[in-house]
Amino acid sequence: MILQRWLVILAVECIFICISDQFLLQKRRCVFQVNRTANTQQNNRYGTAGNVSGSVQVCENTHCCLGYFLIIDGRPEVDLLACDVAEKSCPDATCEPQTRLNSHFIKCVCNTDFCNGNVTWQPHSAEQPRLTSSYSEGDFMKVGVIVVIGTLLVLCFMITAAKWKSFFKEKKENLEACPHDYSVSPLCSCQTTKTSEIDVVEIELQRIVGRGYFATVWQGKYQGSMVAVKVFPAGWKHKFTAEKEVYELPLMKHEGILHFLGTGREPDGSSWLIVLQFAEYGSLHSFLCEHSTSWMLSLKLCHSLSQGLSYLHSDLHRNDVHKPPVAHGDLSSSNVLVRADGTCVLCDFGCSTILRLCSGHHSWHSNTTNMKLGTLRYMSPEFLEGSVNLSSSWCLMQGDIYALGLLLWETWMRCSDLFEGRIAPQHLLPYESELGGNVTLESLITYVSNMDKRPSIPKHWGLLPQGSALQELLTDCWDCDPDARLTAQCVADRLVSLQSCFSP
Repeated sequence: MILQRWLVILAVECIFICISDQFLLQKRRCVFQVNRTANTQQNNRYGTAGNVSGSVQVCENTHCCLGYFLIIDGRPEVDLLACDVAEKSCPDATCEPQTRLNSHFIKCVCNTDFCNGNVTWQPHSAEQPRLTSSYSEGDFMKVGVIVVIGTLLVLCFMITAAKWKSFFKEKKENLEACPHDYSVSPLCSCQTTKTSEIDVVEIELQRIVGRGYFATVWQGKYQGSMVAVKVFPAGWKHKFTAEKEVYELPLMKHEGILHFLGTGREPDGSSWLIVLQFAEYGSLHSFLCEHSTSWMLSLKLCHSLSQGLSYLHSDLHRNDVHKPPVAHGDLSSSNVLVRADGTCVLCDFGCSTILRLCSGHHSWHSNTTNMKLGTLRYMSPEFLEGSVNLSSSWCLMQGDIYALGLLLWETWMRCSDLFEGRIAPQHLLPYESELGGNVTLESLITYVSNMDKRPSIPKHWGLLPQGSALQELLTDCWDCDPDARLTAQCVADRLVSLQSCFSP
C-alpha cells in the first residue's frame, strides 16, 4: 500500500511538471516590427498583444503570429509584424499570404515561432524574392531544441496520463459537473408557448410594405385591426419555423418586441404566414430617412430599442415558466420598427440564436441553418474576421451590442438638437461615408478590424453638455474587445441618466 501511494504521488508530480513545462513553452514568439508612419492606434493595439524586446514579441493571449505587407512596385514591404491581438484559427505553420484590397495589401497568420518574418509572395507567375527576418540560424536552432524538449515533455504527460486514466475514471464520472458555459448542441424539447393557428380566410392582404430575401411583408387586416403579415414561400418553410419558434417562446410579450398574433398557412400549401402587430412608421431605417428627431425623441427611440434588446437577452423564470436568452443575430435599422408613439420594437428573428436550459444542461441552438450571421455592415470585428470564440455563451450577445452601438450612432446623427442651426445631416448607414453604399467584407475587415476604426463622431459633440457621455456610450458599445462591451441593460440605464443632461 505504501509503495502504491508513492507511485501515485510520483505520477501526479510528473504530470504537474509536464503540464507546467508545457505551459511555459506554449507562449508564441513572433517577429515584431511596426510601420512608424502608420496608424498609431493600430501600432499601440498590436504592441500590447505581448511583451516586446527589440524585434521579438512574446504573445500573451494568442498562439498566432501576424504579418501585414503592402505591395509596392510588385514587392511586399512590411507594414506590421506582431502577435495577433486575440486567439483565432491559424492553421498554417508558415506565413502564407492572403491578398486583400485588390492585391495591394497582403496578410498572413501562422502558428510557429517567428513564422511571420518570412513570407513568400508570388503575384501571378512572377516569383518575387522572399522577405526574411533578421534572425540567425543559431536562433532558429535554439527554437528547434526548445520545441523538441517540449515534444518530449508532452509525450511524458500523455504516457503517464494514459496509465492512470482508468484509476481516475470512476472518480471523474462522480465529480463531473455541468458545463460552465453554453455549447453547441441539437435543440432539446423545452417548453414553448403554442399559439393557435389563424384561419387565413380572416386575413385581408392590402399592400406590400417590405420585401426580404426570404419573405414578403404585407399590410393587412385581421379581425378589424391593422396587422403586418409576413409571407414565406413554401420553399422557405424552415425560415418560417425558425422565426415562429422565437416568437412562441414563453414570456416573449414585451413592449420592446413586436407583438406576435399567430401563424397560418395557405390552403394550397404555397406559403406560410406570420401575423404581427403593425408598426405605423415602418423600419427605423425608413423613419430616419424621412424624419429628423429632437433630443428627447432620439432618447425615446434609443431607450426603447435597448430595453427591447435587454429583454430579448434576458433569462427569465416566472411561475415555472422559462424564457431562455435569445441573441438577435441580425440587428440593423431595417430589422427594427418604429411605432406611432415613437418607440422601437425588435422584429425579424430568422437569424436568432436561442440559449436553452434543459435537464440541468445548457445548450445552444441556432436557427440559422445557413450560418448567416447578420447584415454585413453591422457585423462586429470578431465576426468579420471569423475569430468568434464559440466556446463562449455570450459571443452573439456581444455581437448584438456592437450593432446596437451603430444603431445609437445612426439615430443620433439624425438628431437636430445635436447639430448647429438644428439641421441634422441626411441619414447615412454606418460606414457609408467612409466606405460607400456597397461595403464589402474585405473593406470592412481592413477598416473596422485591422484599422480599428468606427463611424465618425462629430467633433463638436464634445462641446455639448451630453457630448462626452454620448461618445463614451458609443465607444463602450463598439469596443474591439467583445468582453469590454456593455450589456443591453447597462446601455438602457445610461440612456435614462442622459435625459437630464439637455433640455431643448
